[in-house]
Amino acid sequence: MLAIRQLLPHYAGLDIHESSPAPRGVSQLLASEAKGYLPTQFFPDVAPGQAHQGVRCENLERQTFADACFDLTITQDVMEHVFHPDQAYREIFRTLRPGGYHIHTTPIYKWLVETQQKARLEADGRITHLAEPEYHGNPISGEGSLVTFHYGYDLAELISRWTPFDVEIRRYADRTHGIVAEFTEVIICSKPG
Repeated sequence: MLAIRQLLPHYAGLDIHESSPAPRGVSQLLASEAKGYLPTQFFPDVAPGQAHQGVRCENLERQTFADACFDLTITQDVMEHVFHPDQAYREIFRTLRPGGYHIHTTPIYKWLVETQQKARLEADGRITHLAEPEYHGNPISGEGSLVTFHYGYDLAELISRWTPFDVEIRRYADRTHGIVAEFTEVIICSKPG
């Protein structure tokens, strides 16, 4: 939220897409303050673009949104669970208006120079584990979300290779705002205007 307020102080009037919001923090704040806020979740058994229990289903890798329909896309600890992050970043780029932002978090492992793939989705739908399976919390499933990538210091380079985004990574150590932890990076992808 600190990065959003610094870059987009007028966020309350923007069209915002948040993929996989949690029922707390930034997600609740944006839902209450921004009239153009649209939360989505990925439900594997629901057709993208359809509603499930009042929430729109979207797959970040193949979104049903029109081109250039959002000013801001937010993903909080989502990209490490996507099987094809290159496709997801391209889709986010496509759905942003010129001058728009994808502001997001994902763990960046400080000891990794290069990103490591942890699981792969095969053409027949099977999952091949390339390392011991790891799961993180999931706001819509008690089973958790499979970790597909551990991102390293090459993340900005990868995003720039996959899309024409300008990429900035901010690492916070900000006691004033209570930001003191291991994974405090905020990745800011801006679409040229």
